[in-house]
Amino acid sequence: MPFIITDPCIGTKDTACVDVCPVDCIHPRKDEPEFALTSMLFIHPDECIDCGACIPACPVAAIYESPDATPAHQNALIEANRAYRAGDAAALAAAEAQVQVHIKAAPKLMALAPADRQAAHGTLVEPSVGE
Repeated sequence: MPFIITDPCIGTKDTACVDVCPVDCIHPRKDEPEFALTSMLFIHPDECIDCGACIPACPVAAIYESPDATPAHQNALIEANRAYRAGDAAALAAAEAQVQVHIKAAPKLMALAPADRQAAHGTLVEPSVGE
């Protein structure tokens, strides 16, 4: 699984990353009905070719290069990216459920503006779910 979209995308859903993706692996696009139903965008792990074009395109620095590079407190969003499949209602529900788990587990982080969350990832770590 190459790239992970994380919580700065929540509340932003800027599609600059979608526009530069050469294989259309970032969903939902604005023209997809799921766009209104999701809190953030997701990278389909099987469609991504690991080109990295999305990283500099993201205006809120929400994309990490791998699950290993993603902060541990973003684990629910790693799972959300794994679960999401465009056009699959069950997969959409599973991914969005993971996003909601993250939102509820990180109220201080989620209270920050999306553009400020990336910088806070290194300093503002909230307990993981179940701790």
